Amino acid sequence: MTQTINSNLAFVFPGQGSQKIGMLAELASANSLVEETFQEASEVLGYDCWQLVQQGEQEDINLTERTQPILLAASVAIWRLWQQQGGPTPVAMAGHSLGEWSALVCAGAVNFADAVAIVRARGAFMQQAVPVGVGAMAAIMGIEDQIIIDACTDSANGQIVDAVNFNAPGQVVIAGDAEAVARAISICKKAGAKRAVELPVSAPFHTSLMRPAADNLAEMVEQTTFAAPKIQVVHNVNAETESNPEVIKTLMLEQIYKPVLWVDCVNGLSARGAEILVECGPGRVLNGLSKRIDRNLTSLSTDDVASLENALTSV
Repeated sequence: MTQTINSNLAFVFPGQGSQKIGMLAELASANSLVEETFQEASEVLGYDCWQLVQQGEQEDINLTERTQPILLAASVAIWRLWQQQGGPTPVAMAGHSLGEWSALVCAGAVNFADAVAIVRARGAFMQQAVPVGVGAMAAIMGIEDQIIIDACTDSANGQIVDAVNFNAPGQVVIAGDAEAVARAISICKKAGAKRAVELPVSAPFHTSLMRPAADNLAEMVEQTTFAAPKIQVVHNVNAETESNPEVIKTLMLEQIYKPVLWVDCVNGLSARGAEILVECGPGRVLNGLSKRIDRNLTSLSTDDVASLENALTSV
């Protein structure tokens, strides 16, 4: 089937935090392609990830090395439904953190099974890089980015704390050593932050503390075949697109320990002509961020039958 390209359309893929027990159940009951996609992932993982997602416990799917492959499978399943039902091809894609792997698979840059194996290892290496309890992440809301960046600098005291997710205007996530994060939270509150809340995550993602995870993953990524994306992917690290497969490999290792420039990524999609963003995966987290980044963007969801049908008819 030849897909038409919609020059006003971009796809965005969610990262960790969008997983929940029972996700995609309605879509799966309506179309076997969903379970078939999860079955492909299960063959790589060695366990039934569809059963885990439908009947497991939330704490089980919150384990990073499980979260990452099941979210990848969910996004790829919805993308396959979109294609099966004749949805147009977007002009560009972007994914938030882990979601960037989903974008690369859907853009044809890397094989799905290879990506499942990589993101499982990515999750395991990220968890191993910093012992549980040593690191922390926190969302800071309601003050300017530069104030947060300066607070991190002032809070380090020989430890690591950085602004790591620029998610929306007035919403930045910081991460690093737990004590340094606590100091930065205190400074941000004194500087007028409306909210500063520690996040329920098991490691300080996207900080230099994650460098060992990237180093450990490097050989696996290097040995995997990548291709030039058939659809442009705007990368987290620099909010630019890249066609060279070897450079893409480097960017995907760097994004483990460098900040997610999500505001710049969404603006990059807009600059490439996107007026409609379809969130391809469970949940609506990126929809909410998109509205805060650019009110002119139309955001659509795909995680149940009605939402998917609405998205298909809206583009």
